[in-house]
Amino acid sequence: MQDTVTSSLTGRDELLEALAQAIFEGRYPPGELLPRELDLCAQHGVSRATARSAIQTLVETGIVSRLAGHGTRVQPLSNWKLLDPRVTDWMIRHASPNPAFQNDIFAFRMAVEPFVAMLAAREANGRDLLAIEEAFEGMTHTLDAPDRRWQGKSHDDYDLAFHTAIFEATHNLVWAQLAHMLRPSIMLIVETTNHSAGALKDSLERHRRVMEAIRLRQEAEAYAAARAVLERTAQDLGVAQSSVPASLMDK
Repeated sequence: MQDTVTSSLTGRDELLEALAQAIFEGRYPPGELLPRELDLCAQHGVSRATARSAIQTLVETGIVSRLAGHGTRVQPLSNWKLLDPRVTDWMIRHASPNPAFQNDIFAFRMAVEPFVAMLAAREANGRDLLAIEEAFEGMTHTLDAPDRRWQGKSHDDYDLAFHTAIFEATHNLVWAQLAHMLRPSIMLIVETTNHSAGALKDSLERHRRVMEAIRLRQEAEAYAAARAVLERTAQDLGVAQSSVPASLMDK
């Protein structure tokens, strides 16, 4: 492949971002070799140590592999560490919509979010409830705004904050750390739907039921309400119900 990463950026972080963008945009697909370190140094005006450090981050996240004498090669998507926030962030900002990734993220949400909502109903304290309510208020204020922004944030920013607050309300470090996996799914909805007024109002009402169940410490109701939110998500994304494990559909 003759295409090269072209950028006037300098420094390790800038080079890393440029390489990630080129890979996620498909300029360097799986199996393709990245430019040599010396070529990257010349293109970006960085030292060889800087180039090596940027590439090492891509190695650590499973995106590329290095073999002495054979160069740096982009790895299959199955090797990428998608639970790493850096990888999911690059996926959101640079990648074209990937149906397989979209379905896998949705399956993750369907498997864990109702359970997390149930835990939040049990464990949430006053501060947690306030964070959930403030995010919901933001969703409400941006529902009918032309550009859906309020206090500098969009409807989708508040949607993400709502779900993140629920994960954090479990007071479980593992669940809180995994909350970043919500962002790709929520941002994919932005890309694949037109956010019609009816769909937004229906989704908002479903979110309200989750909030109320958590506030009232109704664990079973929180579980069911969270599933209802995800059923709306499945509809918006066009995800087939067959994507949901049968054991979950029976709950």
